[in-house]
Amino acid sequence: MSNALKLTVPDGVPFIDFERDFDFPVADVFQAHKNPELIAQWLGPHGTNVEIDNYDFRSGGSYRYHHTGPDGVSYAFSGIFHTVRENDVAIQTFEFDGYPDVVSIEFLTFEDLGGNRCRLKGHSVYPSQEARDGMAASGMEGGMSEGYERLDELLGSVVHGNQGR
Repeated sequence: MSNALKLTVPDGVPFIDFERDFDFPVADVFQAHKNPELIAQWLGPHGTNVEIDNYDFRSGGSYRYHHTGPDGVSYAFSGIFHTVRENDVAIQTFEFDGYPDVVSIEFLTFEDLGGNRCRLKGHSVYPSQEARDGMAASGMEGGMSEGYERLDELLGSVVHGNQGR
């Protein structure tokens, strides 16, 4: 897969935008964001282990999970799903336990490109410029890129695994 993550961190505003194309249908990419068993297989950089405490991907649901890197250090993340529309949009909060009281709101849009391809667009709004700058400097871009590479691999193995049936 050669679809690169496009991350935009504009000057002077507390938000980050991203865009990533996938060579899979919207329904598959959406399901990979919805199903906690799949989330645990792709979320985060290579070498990351994800433990899901709870993950209820529906309007009014919530989530909490831990990433543990190869160094053994664990990081916890949590939030609330405010709006989830199947194969269309998810609006959620995002909080990293390492920075309590800094909550962002994220808008994810799943766009059908035709030909069994889709585009995932994200818009994350932070409570301050400082919080946004901290997130941008945290290695977010590399972690997201690697996570989406892992998602491509996962979806490719699911598609490949179903072809023989």
